[in-house]
Amino acid sequence: MKRTGVRLLAALAVALIPLVASAQNFPTRPITIVVPYPPGGLIDLVARIIQAPMQADLGQAVAVENRAGAGGNVGADLVAHASADGYTLLLANPSLAISPSIYRKLNYRPIEDFAYVGRFGSVPNVLVVNPTLPVKTAQDLVAYARKHPGQLNYGSPGYGTSPQLSSELFKSMTQTFIVHIPFRGAGPSIAALLANDVQMMIDNIPPQVPLIKAGKVRALAVTSLHRVNVLPDVPTMDEVGLKGYEIVSWFGLAAPAGTPPAVVKRLNDALNRSSQDPKARAALEGRGATVVQGSPEDFTAFVKSETAKFAPIVKRAGVVIE
Repeated sequence: MKRTGVRLLAALAVALIPLVASAQNFPTRPITIVVPYPPGGLIDLVARIIQAPMQADLGQAVAVENRAGAGGNVGADLVAHASADGYTLLLANPSLAISPSIYRKLNYRPIEDFAYVGRFGSVPNVLVVNPTLPVKTAQDLVAYARKHPGQLNYGSPGYGTSPQLSSELFKSMTQTFIVHIPFRGAGPSIAALLANDVQMMIDNIPPQVPLIKAGKVRALAVTSLHRVNVLPDVPTMDEVGLKGYEIVSWFGLAAPAGTPPAVVKRLNDALNRSSQDPKARAALEGRGATVVQGSPEDFTAFVKSETAKFAPIVKRAGVVIE
């Protein structure tokens, strides 16, 4: 029996040698970061900001691939079922914490099916309107919406996204009837706002900053509890009367579950160094983001806490997708 046990242990050790060697040499070929939304929005933007420093740190090409659909779930599902070798990563975002409460059926499990590499930033959303709308403040918007129920449309990057839930929470707290028009990603929803096909939206701050500064949209409030440096004159939702209102978007990297811990650590180290790259940090902060660093364990715990936070917001909004 003892000899059999020794043989089994020896065989297991031999079998693990290629895995250990592979993790130590990682990476040896290009890596792909899957962005689960179309180009033009926050998640796509931050992926491309972190792409260059990650590539330099890892010594291999890093490609960004947009795989949009189903509120971020098409891309997430692709990565969840990819080879667990660290070469296919997901640009993780709030949809992972929101989808379990919204979708009755998912082809992946947001917690169990990913090895969370690390979070590298967070950013509030901002309430913006088309400048032709006759409102100057968030209070004006609420008054206008109440006077014209069902006549205002708001755009979002899709069902179950942080911007949609931000808007639904706004509607709930202000007791207004504003029609939701979902789009396939932030880019199309922003284009609709600029064309006045929708009159308002609560969107991630980074893609909105240049539009706000150019006067193409009007900013009325941000969704964090504190004002943001890039928009110092824009009040918070709390300041305009929606006490306790807070929804903040975030972003990080995730690999398929089962990815070797040594590979996850290598990716985490590269991500933490890359987010401190002067150009990357300036690009993130210049668009209203706060740079965040931490371990894989920190990110996993954070996603679990966000999942618990969004559940009552989804229930209150009544957003359910079959």
